[in-house]
Formats: sequence, C-alpha cells, structure tokens
Amino acid sequence: MDRSYPRSRKLASVVAVAAAATLTLAGCSSSSGGKDAEEGGANASAGKANTPRMTVALVTHQAPGDTFWDIVRKGAEAAAAKDNIKLVYSADPNAGNQANLVQNAIDQKVDGIAITLAKPDALKDVVSKAKAANIPVVGLNSGVSEWQKLGLMQFFGQDETVAGEALGKRLNQAGAKKAVCVIQEQGNIGLTQRCDGVKKTFKGDLQTLNVNGTDMPSVKSTITAKLKQDGGIDYVVALGAPYALTAAQSVGESGSKAKVATFDLNKSLTGAISKGDIEFAVDQQPWLQGYLAIDSLWLYKNNGNYMGGGEQPVLTGPAFVDKTNVETIDKFAAKGTR
Repeated sequence: MDRSYPRSRKLASVVAVAAAATLTLAGCSSSSGGKDAEEGGANASAGKANTPRMTVALVTHQAPGDTFWDIVRKGAEAAAAKDNIKLVYSADPNAGNQANLVQNAIDQKVDGIAITLAKPDALKDVVSKAKAANIPVVGLNSGVSEWQKLGLMQFFGQDETVAGEALGKRLNQAGAKKAVCVIQEQGNIGLTQRCDGVKKTFKGDLQTLNVNGTDMPSVKSTITAKLKQDGGIDYVVALGAPYALTAAQSVGESGSKAKVATFDLNKSLTGAISKGDIEFAVDQQPWLQGYLAIDSLWLYKNNGNYMGGGEQPVLTGPAFVDKTNVETIDKFAAKGTR
C-alpha cells in the first residue's frame, strides 16, 4: 500500500512498534491456550502477561452509531486481554462530557488513560489533573498537532493534514476538477485538518459542506441537495466510512456523476470499493491505534518505555485502499479489525 508520511517518522514508528512487540513477548507466558486463543482472530495471543493487574480507561469522542470506534475498541480490547489489563471504555461526542468521563477515570484511580483530542481545549484542564494524580495519559486518533501541548506522553494515529494532502494529490491524479469535502462534526480539529490538507494540494476547486453526523437521513438529504444544486461537482470526499456510503446513495438519488472517496474503512466500505461504488479510502488503521495506545501504557508501567521516544507520534497512516488491494484488506475488515 502507498504510504504517504515522511520517511523519518515512518522509521521511528516501525522501530517503536518492533520494540514494543519484543518486550510484549518477553513479558508474556509461553502458553497459547485459554479463552483468548480459542476465540482466535485479533484477540488471540501467544499468552497473557503475568504482570500485576492494571486498570486503564479509554475515553473517546465516539458518536452513537459510528462503527469506526468499534474497530478502535477491538484493538484496545486485544491489547488489554494480552496485557492483563481491565479496560474501561467510555465515550461522548460532546467535549465537555468527554472531559467529565476522563475525570471519572481519575476519580477511580485508574493506572492509565488513553484519550482522543477531537476538541483539545476542552480536555486541557482534566489532562492536567490526571498528570497531577500521577496517572499517565496517552493520545490516539485525533490530536496529533496538540498532544505535546497538553503534555501527553505519547500519541498514536495519523497526521490528518498529511493524510488530506495525500488525498488531494490522488484527486489530481484522477483528473478531478471540483470536489466537496463533507464534515460530519463541526469543531472537530482532525476533520478540519483533513479538509484543509486536501485543499492544500488539490489543484481544483474544493468546497466544504457541514452536515449533522448524528442524523444520517439529514446527511443524505444535505449531500443530495448540494449535488443537485451544483452539477459541476465531480468528487465527494467523505471523512468517515458511514458517510461515504451515504454519499454514494446521494450521488445515485441526485443523478450526479460525481465519484466518492473517503477517509477510513469498515466492512461495508471495503465491499463498496470492490463494487466500484467508492473509488478509494485513506486507511489510518484504527485497530492498531487502539492496540498501541493500551499496550503503550502497559509498557510504560512495566518497563518505562516511550514509543516514539516521547517526542514523535507513532503514525499508523495514511495508506490508500482501492481496487488494487481491497481484496487483501477485505478479509480483515470482515473480522472487524480494519
């Protein structure tokens, strides 16, 4: 798959992940039996860590019905099962409510916290409280430009601006002239960075369209209306798999000849790429984000490790998935891990 992030950061990421894998194996028993192994797939492991039981909170900005976060959570659960961690998952798309959930984790005196920073300003104070309580905090998925400012130890995800720039170049290669970037959550810094990145490299005309991502019928009608109103749009850029699938429906209903590209994957999305309903997707590997975030807290607790050296994010994307490689990815997506 085509990797678009800088070589130096990519190398740092590979080294960090390799080191993590080595220590993880060293810290686990050699047994391959038990429930996790019987379940197979992403939750299978070579054994379970014999280190003391930890409790880790994973607090995201997941909106109800957004299947992307199911993949993140599966990765986190796989790491927790391997590392003898009790994982406490909670989520709220409202930044203030998300901050309250982080405070709840602090009050419960968890051993570590992993958070997303879709709206970092709202989480600044509570992150400071976690640090004051000597609870290590790592970031994942959203907030690559903000995690160090808030004092997080590590970050796992993709550089959304770089990902957007890569998609913009891909639109140029496809001969696109006019595109609309659909933002499903206003104020989400990561989504804004994606569209800004596309605009930076796309040589055509890019417009943004804000929709209510928690109301899919509204998303569909808004995109449909936009396509009917502007017949010159030849590409719709969605920022999540469910919205891309809805955009494809809007294209059909509006009579538009626009094509659809997107960020992120799920099982249905890979099928849509195979059928030609979606041209391509930018994959940030959410399962890996969840896995590394939780595993990093175990590594820090038991060996004082910092992935990325505490200075660089561990990048999990971007990579393109299209008809040339979707068959390989699809078998993993069917298990809910891509």
